[in-house]
Amino acid sequence: MNVRSEGFQMSDARLSRRTLLTATTALMGLVAAAASARTIQGLPWTGNEVYPPPEVRPGPWLFFTPDEASAIEAIVDRLIPQDELGPGGKEAGCAVFIDRQLAGPYGRAEGVYMQGPFPERPLPTQGFQSPLTPAQAYRKGLAGLAAHVSRNFGGRGIPQLSGEELDRLLTSLEKREVNTPEFNGSEIFDLIFNNTMEGFFADPIYGGNRDMAGWKLIGFPGTRYDFRDVLERPNTRYTLPPVSLIGRPDWNRAGGRG
Repeated sequence: MNVRSEGFQMSDARLSRRTLLTATTALMGLVAAAASARTIQGLPWTGNEVYPPPEVRPGPWLFFTPDEASAIEAIVDRLIPQDELGPGGKEAGCAVFIDRQLAGPYGRAEGVYMQGPFPERPLPTQGFQSPLTPAQAYRKGLAGLAAHVSRNFGGRGIPQLSGEELDRLLTSLEKREVNTPEFNGSEIFDLIFNNTMEGFFADPIYGGNRDMAGWKLIGFPGTRYDFRDVLERPNTRYTLPPVSLIGRPDWNRAGGRG
């Protein structure tokens, strides 16, 4: 799925939060990795039992090297810049989300058909087409990106670029201007772009959307279990705070749901 608006280029203007949200409406409710499912064959079974995914905890990087992590944090903070509406991509945990996904089933392409043929120029409707797993594609792509930046920006790394320089770099990647047989810049850009949006809007249990910043921004209620009181009052603005799979921060601060 091509989630960017038709004709949009980062050179037109600094990527704004509103542009990002408009381009990613179709992605709401989608994340790179789903909770592990469990098949129940026959009785007995336990009703009302759930199997939530493990909560991502703060800690060291599980997939990224320190240099890769610094580069990803710089990029996600340009894709979703901090402004008066809320935090940027780094503060919202997008880099942490990507790191944990790459260290898990998504990074290993578990459950995905990985046999050929792989078209050289896949259609947008064909999605990601590569013999590499997402983890392998990131490792190779970030190495190529670091070499490209060093050659073209005076030997510096991505974290050392100014905001304007980083915008120029991302624009060239998006426009397919730096694709070579050795370095597919558009492929790594597409991966980072899509995974950043997933991290900003996924349930906080996966490490992104910290404090439900993405949901608060668009008024998404989250995983609240019951909407009957809302349905009884149509055309009324929903004002309750969002709820994630792990509850709400105020519940935790209060020591329980009360």
